[in-house]
Amino acid sequence: MPASSSRRLAPLITGTCLILLAGCGSSSDSGSDTAAAHSPAAASAVPVVASTDVYGNMAERIGGGKVAVTSIISDPDQDPHSYEANTQNQLALSKAKVVIENGGGYDDFIDRMMKTSGDSSAEVINAVKVSGKSAPAGGELNEHVWYDFPTAAKLADRIAAALAKADPADAATFTKNAKDFKEKLKPLEQKEAEIKADHGGEAVAITEPVPLYMIDASGLKNATPAAFSEAIEEGDDVSPRTLRDTLALFTGKKVEALVYNEQTSGPQTEKAEQAAKTAGIPVVPVTETLPKGKDYLGWMTANVDALANALAK
Repeated sequence: MPASSSRRLAPLITGTCLILLAGCGSSSDSGSDTAAAHSPAAASAVPVVASTDVYGNMAERIGGGKVAVTSIISDPDQDPHSYEANTQNQLALSKAKVVIENGGGYDDFIDRMMKTSGDSSAEVINAVKVSGKSAPAGGELNEHVWYDFPTAAKLADRIAAALAKADPADAATFTKNAKDFKEKLKPLEQKEAEIKADHGGEAVAITEPVPLYMIDASGLKNATPAAFSEAIEEGDDVSPRTLRDTLALFTGKKVEALVYNEQTSGPQTEKAEQAAKTAGIPVVPVTETLPKGKDYLGWMTANVDALANALAK
């Protein structure tokens, strides 16, 4: 999203020091503890850098023990929109064979760092480009493509191909792991289809566009005033009228649930959350990065189940 690129994940540059997220991280299987800086792998493993641990975890699943993953944004308690880091990330990028970014204005700092990393050989995978999604006529691109399971399946194949190029001897392993990953996405899509069959056309509210691909695939209608979610995403103040119209969704019981990005809460989103709870409307918390102890598949399973359970009440 062009308008959000300056706020979303764009780090500040002070002198020659890039301001990036301190530390690196990744996650392992569903329900397991979040790993430390790198995935366990042999010294000959393919070095991979991902802008967030969402893509880092995908790379780990597909690469298995054949990859060493550095995820620039990996702290589940860190607001992705404001963070500090060190130059270790620049060093990791200079050694990477595969780089995975979201694109769409979400993490433009990756492209800027790549230009100064001295690494022109790394294969860069842009998730938005892989998705094939574009901005609707008169609208803006929703860059949160990791909430779209068909995109996740395309990414699995793309990551497997990039890893196979870097490590041809293990190409069959990468292909098999990508196939297994895609098979595990199918129950998530089936769950969305079930929500659509049971609740298609029902209205929900959001605080930010983060979960919209999941909401759309579930056949639900986003009733939130666009000015509210756009202001929250951009870090702007919500006008009194827009806030009043948003709160009226809950006081008037015009929506069945509030899907709430708990990583970017503030006074206005908290008012929306409180209004929903006061009205007895379920609140479904979501995040932009992996919760502690979850991998991508476990995280998304919990998100879809939470949405289904909220609508069933």
